[in-house]
Amino acid sequence: MEGYPYFEEFHKDVVDVARKAAEEFARTAAEADEKEDYTIIERNLKRLGELGFLGIRIPTQYEGQGLDVRSYVLALEEIAKACPSTALSYDAHVLATDCILLAGNEDQKKRYLPKLAKTHIGAFALSEPYAGSDVAAIRTLAELRNGKYILRGEKHFITNGKIADVIIVFAKTDPSKGAKGITAFIIEKDAPGLKIGKLESKMGVRGSPTTQIFLDGVEVPKENVLGKVNEGFKIAMEALDIARIAVAAQSIGISKAAYETALKYAKERIQFGQPIINFQTIQFMLADMYVKIKASEGLTYHAAWLADRGEKVTLRASVAKLFASEAALEITDKAIQILGGVGYTRDFPVERLHRDAKAMTIGEGTSEIQRLIIARNIISSK
Repeated sequence: MEGYPYFEEFHKDVVDVARKAAEEFARTAAEADEKEDYTIIERNLKRLGELGFLGIRIPTQYEGQGLDVRSYVLALEEIAKACPSTALSYDAHVLATDCILLAGNEDQKKRYLPKLAKTHIGAFALSEPYAGSDVAAIRTLAELRNGKYILRGEKHFITNGKIADVIIVFAKTDPSKGAKGITAFIIEKDAPGLKIGKLESKMGVRGSPTTQIFLDGVEVPKENVLGKVNEGFKIAMEALDIARIAVAAQSIGISKAAYETALKYAKERIQFGQPIINFQTIQFMLADMYVKIKASEGLTYHAAWLADRGEKVTLRASVAKLFASEAALEITDKAIQILGGVGYTRDFPVERLHRDAKAMTIGEGTSEIQRLIIARNIISSK
């Protein structure tokens, strides 16, 4: 954050607290990845609750910290630098709370936000087996019957599905209207008919639990409809604007961790009688990595600043996410190359970071979807 005009003095305090928490998480990051141990990530999220980070964007009147998007971005960056699996689950939690902040009525905010700010974990359930990028194609149905909505369907690739206390579920209330017939619902983990499927064994961010969710006649009272009926798509898209900035922040954290590891190694590794950092090839690789990190920072911090000013950030969020996530993939690849053979082993974190970085180009909208959003904005602009 140094050298940027977007931050205030208190943001340094946010970074300091987040960095200390990240140091704790770093000790078990490799273990969480190796064993696919979601309990480690669950403990880390609870720790974030103790520190107030679960409710970082939740207003103080609902027992949160009432901080801004910039604070969230800085915290995520520090956490992702140490443990991307924890950062991903943290992002999914905040995405769920943001939905309630955006569209919840006063009763819903009072019922759910204080718990989500401290002890409860949230999840965002939109994707389905036949509806990933094509959100309008979701098949989960919500039928109003005797004053309650009955939900039937299946959700796929749901981050935090195994550990969530509160899940924001999107379902079709009017299938004939496509995206304009989707409604958002708040569902608690013990709802009858709600079943959590198997844990997915993933390439990266392996500690963060990703599951299927089955809804077999789940009854949801009308008071748990989030926002207006048939306006769930709008809620999801608005929440994803911030989530995409969050993915960019995670990408920066991953990139910095890989860059710093490569830089240190290049200074210490002796070949041909001298440190390999003396060779121009290595210098150029490090220079490229540094430039991409700085560009990622500028795009991401600016998008967060605009969001805090209340501006629409759909385009800026997509630009930041696209660039930072693809940069992270390139930077972690170069880090492995600089380390050579040991970089390909699990003795160093760069191979794990490379696997984790790939998820950044997929989650919260693939790189291709970001390009589509950017292109549409370019075409429609005056």
